[in-house]
Amino acid sequence: MPIDQASYAVAQPELTAGETLLWEGQPSASIIFRKEDVFLIPFSLLWGGFAIFWEAGVSGYWGNGLKHNAPSYFVMLWGMPFVLIGQYLIWGRFLFTAWKKRRTHYAITNRRALVVQDSWRRKMASAYLDTLPALIKENSSNGMGRLRFATSEPIWSRRNGWSAWDGMSVENVPVFRDIEDVDSVYRLVSEQRERLRDADKIPT
Repeated sequence: MPIDQASYAVAQPELTAGETLLWEGQPSASIIFRKEDVFLIPFSLLWGGFAIFWEAGVSGYWGNGLKHNAPSYFVMLWGMPFVLIGQYLIWGRFLFTAWKKRRTHYAITNRRALVVQDSWRRKMASAYLDTLPALIKENSSNGMGRLRFATSEPIWSRRNGWSAWDGMSVENVPVFRDIEDVDSVYRLVSEQRERLRDADKIPT
């Protein structure tokens, strides 16, 4: 498997004694829609559209609003955070995801799967290959896809609901998002996991 030098430099300090790197990489810089976007995109358009419509109304641009009276600056300022949140949900989150992708690195070692992210602060999550809760491959297009090492929770049941809007959040169990040649990485993890399990069965 190819070795990404930037990811190698980031992942190397996280290795333990006797641990060696088998693969490193980063998520693709392309914008890739997730299955969650089937819900998130319509919701973001409704939120953002209503916030702009309401703000324009209280500013006196249309509707009953405050056409014949001075606009209430307090009400206008109160609505601005909702407009800004709407803009983030519609398009800002994609820029934020792209920024995080450049700072996210994945690695497979002879023992673990790791994700390291240097964004606002350094975050790291790892899982031992021989005790993975699950190994789920989700293909997207052009050989890219996602590897999950645990089953995903529905959006409405997640402890941190805001993580649904963060396409590159680091979860307790690593997730490899938007990686190229996902099939090869999936095979590598599967084979290494079987080696580790077979080694545990050998009597000492």
